[in-house]
Amino acid sequence: MVGRGFRLDFLHSKFFSSTCHSHFFILGLILAHAQASPASCKSKNISALYQHCGLHRDGVHDLHCFNKHDGTVICEWKPGYHTAKKTYTLIIQQQDKFCLEYKNVDGNSAMIKLFKKYNMTAQVFENIESTNCTKAVFRGSAGGLLRCGPPDKVTFSRDLGKLFVNVSWQKNDIKVIENYSVTYNALGSLLGSKLSAQSKIGEINKVENLNSSLAYVVQVKCVTNDKCKDCPWSDTYTVPPELTTRPVIVKLQESDIAERKGCRLLFLKWKFATKELHDGYRVTIGKASGEALRERINVTQPEMRLILSYSAYRLNIKAFNNVSISPAVTQMIPQREGVEAGKLNVTVNSETSFTIYWKDDLIKTYVCYSVEWREKGHKAAGMSFYQDADNHRTLSPLKEPLEPYKRYSITLHTRPNKDTCNMKHVNNSESTYGSTQFYFIEGSPVSAPTNISIYNVTLNSVELQWSSIPEEDVRGFLLGYIIHYIEYHHRETHTEINITVDPEFNSYKLGDLKSDTTHQVQISAFTRAGAGVRSTATLFKTNHQDYFSASSIIIVFTVLAIVVMFGAPIIKRAKVILWPSIPNPGHSNTMQKIDGPCELELLESINILKVEEWDTNSLHIVEKEAVIPVITLPSTIPLLRDSEDEEDSPEMTCDDWFQRDSEDTTGDIIPHATADAFSDTQQTNLQSSPCAFSSEYTTMEMFQQVIPQGTPANTSVTEAMESEPEDIELTVMKSGLDYLGHFGTSPVLDSEEISTFLERCGT
Repeated sequence: MVGRGFRLDFLHSKFFSSTCHSHFFILGLILAHAQASPASCKSKNISALYQHCGLHRDGVHDLHCFNKHDGTVICEWKPGYHTAKKTYTLIIQQQDKFCLEYKNVDGNSAMIKLFKKYNMTAQVFENIESTNCTKAVFRGSAGGLLRCGPPDKVTFSRDLGKLFVNVSWQKNDIKVIENYSVTYNALGSLLGSKLSAQSKIGEINKVENLNSSLAYVVQVKCVTNDKCKDCPWSDTYTVPPELTTRPVIVKLQESDIAERKGCRLLFLKWKFATKELHDGYRVTIGKASGEALRERINVTQPEMRLILSYSAYRLNIKAFNNVSISPAVTQMIPQREGVEAGKLNVTVNSETSFTIYWKDDLIKTYVCYSVEWREKGHKAAGMSFYQDADNHRTLSPLKEPLEPYKRYSITLHTRPNKDTCNMKHVNNSESTYGSTQFYFIEGSPVSAPTNISIYNVTLNSVELQWSSIPEEDVRGFLLGYIIHYIEYHHRETHTEINITVDPEFNSYKLGDLKSDTTHQVQISAFTRAGAGVRSTATLFKTNHQDYFSASSIIIVFTVLAIVVMFGAPIIKRAKVILWPSIPNPGHSNTMQKIDGPCELELLESINILKVEEWDTNSLHIVEKEAVIPVITLPSTIPLLRDSEDEEDSPEMTCDDWFQRDSEDTTGDIIPHATADAFSDTQQTNLQSSPCAFSSEYTTMEMFQQVIPQGTPANTSVTEAMESEPEDIELTVMKSGLDYLGHFGTSPVLDSEEISTFLERCGT
């Protein structure tokens, strides 16, 4: 009989992705909470008690009982698909004499004991209190039920089209299992396409020629032998596709931290093509100087923030799942340049030793430090140390000796941890204090400035420009440049002149040179070790005094262009100022003094009258009235006509003037009236005015002086008017109109305008 000392077997748990569980473990995990104890039963009572329970495909199924190598017997089963309450009843029968009942089993397995010489029948019932009670039945030989496996743990890994299967077995199974088999096929493919591969126990099974982009279904079991009669398959494991693409960094942003000097905040963001196939990202970061610690950080989101010093770092990002790791994307984080200088000094003791000094009293706050030094273009070297007494530290021996004529940059970092000066982690672990540069041995430059150009050549000056020497050719700290120049003559020797230029300048203006002279110039650089190689000699010649530079030509053309554009208005303006035109005589003071209304109106008519030809036949006399005395028109009007000719004959005398006047009027008036009038007028004018006129209005002054102011009418003329009024009037008007016709340029006046004019003159 089976005693009450039966025990339950508790096994390890199962991991979905990379750990294989045996069925024993799943069952044992549930059985850990079962407190079932076997009780004796009778076969007749069992049949009557559970007769309502039947076999069903959706109910409890797959009941198996087997022996283990340690002598235990285990029965296990699988629950129904629609079972809510997971409690079972297990019945073990051997012949008709032995019957044991295990009630209220909470798990899917139970450990039992059997009599090996008898066959057995096992029944498991599910939902015995329900009408939907189902059962599963197992029959077998108690002595032939020895089982090995399934595996206790299975892990997978994939790389370059290969699948690696690592299998762990229970301790008792390892002694009897010799080989195991792995079957696999692509997820979703037909069951008949399964492939298998065998390996010896303890070895990793390698499956090759797989498609990296496909997921695979894998099962593992032992290979049967004399000691392992039963080798069940393990649970089915789904192996996800291999990660073959690398993440892509899309953003790398660096910013300062206001409250922390010597630190920077680094924001990093990346993307990965197959988001659904990975479980997370693995970020590995370490100092470029090669310090031992390389921190590994796992994140689930494709971004992270790091607080770093100004040192250089190397950063790798990989995506991973439970079977593979993607290729890494590598990002170099360069050293921050422009670190505050002047805080550090370096004294080189030998090629394997130097002493670093810092100004501030840092030992009150820090005791752990890190120093990094490197040659440009080479990997940095580093060393951490503990210092709590002095503000300097001698580092010796160095891992690699210092080289002469090479420039090194050195940086000092402070670390807040005091228990150890080695880095515990990279993120947020140190701050940069300062940096400087040094040489083990300085030398003079081995090359000269290049690309020397000469421009802006004048009579006594020239400007020079050149390119700097490469840093590797300077071989020391550049202190400046030397310009060597002399006057160049084939047969004469002149003293060389040297001018020193500060190192930050690459141009210089040479002055006080001799005009129209050829000069030779060379440039060299110098360090603390002395001057270096001179550049190739360059010749130039200063300008001659008669030489017009391009700037002078440009100025001349500019002035000519200005004269062309603005010369005409300027000339016109100058002419108005220097040679003014004669104003309108009608606005003169002389015309304002003329009292007679007829003369003024006559002058106004002359100003506006413009006729090309005067036609006397078109004159119509509307009304006859007393006319102006004959002496007025013939002696006065010709003066106006002759004023236009004054420009051509500025030296004309008074006698010539009156003579011309009388000649012009003789043909138009009655002889005796003309002679008398001219005689009286000439006598009066000669007595009352001189021949020279001082005013600019010469014509008008002569006109005013010829006309007698307030002179009484001539008696002879009056008599003639009284005796022959029509003849006199006609004579006077004809003479006046003849004068007007000589000067007029306007169209002929109509009869109405002439009549009005004569009427007003008559009054």
